[in-house]
Amino acid sequence: RAGARGAAMEPECRVLSIQSHVVRGYVGNKAATFPLQVLGFEVDTVNSVQFSNHTGYAHWKGQVLNSDELHELYEGLKLNEVNRYDYVLTGYTRDTSFLAMVVDIVQELKQQNSNLVYVCDPVMGDKWNGDGSMYVPKDLLPVYRDKVVPVADIITPNQFEAELLTGRKIYTEKDALEVMDMLHAMGPETVVITSSDLQAPLGNDYLIALGSHRKTKADGTRITQRIRVESPKVDAVFVGTGDLFAAMLLAWTHKHPNNLKVACEKTVSAMQHVLQRTIKSAKVQAGEGNKPNSAQLELRMVQSKKDIENPEIIVNATVL
Repeated sequence: RAGARGAAMEPECRVLSIQSHVVRGYVGNKAATFPLQVLGFEVDTVNSVQFSNHTGYAHWKGQVLNSDELHELYEGLKLNEVNRYDYVLTGYTRDTSFLAMVVDIVQELKQQNSNLVYVCDPVMGDKWNGDGSMYVPKDLLPVYRDKVVPVADIITPNQFEAELLTGRKIYTEKDALEVMDMLHAMGPETVVITSSDLQAPLGNDYLIALGSHRKTKADGTRITQRIRVESPKVDAVFVGTGDLFAAMLLAWTHKHPNNLKVACEKTVSAMQHVLQRTIKSAKVQAGEGNKPNSAQLELRMVQSKKDIENPEIIVNATVL
């Protein structure tokens, strides 16, 4: 009987997630772990920092993990021969030597498992009112560009980060598609520009994300699937949304490996469910006419369990 039951089970899929940790709230590993577990993944977390809360609050305290400490944790896994992974997921990092150590670990894990998929959110900066600025030290850019992106399989930059990585500005959708091709040429076979300031066909209340999946078939021919997703803008500043997006994209591309359209629709739809629930709840907590604060705007993650597990598709992607 056990055999029959075992046959129906999906093979175990294990993710090594190297991201920040907060005691209170949802960013980094706190934003990525729960959705991945809900979707059936085993998640091993390395906390690149341990803070009381995210840095958007008035106060925060905590510790930062350095590259030697990261190496030490990895060595422990290796000594016990439990360093076999199907995925590696990384997000916000402030330190070049830490990032270089991540690359070393990814390369070693890929030697052990050639099918390992590295999902990287190259967090470097963003645009506010049209102007882009970096919120990590500038010396991280060459490390991402020359070391990290070449070993990554899936990357989720925003428009500003995609521009930084390629040295090319995006003014039109055509520019964006060419930038994604440049990023493919650097290594990753899946590129999703998670947000952009391009004009959405549906109007100003929508935000455009673009995705591109390039596959090389056995006979050497390349097929590229490209999609556009327009999602309703939500009027609030959330923290941790990029971490949640990358984690869910990992899960849904795993479940729909040759269908970026469906993977992105499920990812973005789930995001919308979480954000709508969060803003509704934050407004109630803040009270009529008051602006919700950082604590009130923490993602309603646990409350969104059903939406994360089985998102009703409320955002459709267009195949380009």
